[in-house]
Amino acid sequence: MAKWAFHVQIYFLNSRLRQINEIHGSNRPTIQDRTIYEDAYIFAANLHQSGCMSDRDYRSYTDIFQSMIMFVKPPDLLIYLKAGIPKLVRQIEKRGRDFEYSIRLDYLRQLNKHYESWIGNYKDGKLLIIDVDHLDFVENIDDFGFIVNKVDLELNNLFG
Repeated sequence: MAKWAFHVQIYFLNSRLRQINEIHGSNRPTIQDRTIYEDAYIFAANLHQSGCMSDRDYRSYTDIFQSMIMFVKPPDLLIYLKAGIPKLVRQIEKRGRDFEYSIRLDYLRQLNKHYESWIGNYKDGKLLIIDVDHLDFVENIDDFGFIVNKVDLELNNLFG
């Protein structure tokens, strides 16, 4: 992990910037699953904090990120599906991806701490937080409708 953390994070950072450019080049409304911000404020920060990315590499990474986001327009609406560790574990089990079974609880806790910190300080645009601990929007159409209605309401307030 320590050997490749910086390289993988740079790859994802570049990939997100490419996605953002494609989104802005299109006139279609777009929902992006992950943002360029998450790569920096959540995943790279967590790798650095856990000792998998050196101080030097992390400074280089954040310098590149800061240069990139000067050219990035924040999303019109950032949607944060907030979930606790038990829900995250259930989702991992439900997906059944072999490579996810090795994810440790302390890793999930750290990611959640980074998410909470980032979301708590997010000032770049409109933010919608939906607590999904007691929702199953994949299996339950009513839960899915609940989320869609919340998003529609926010979008109508933005563009209506």
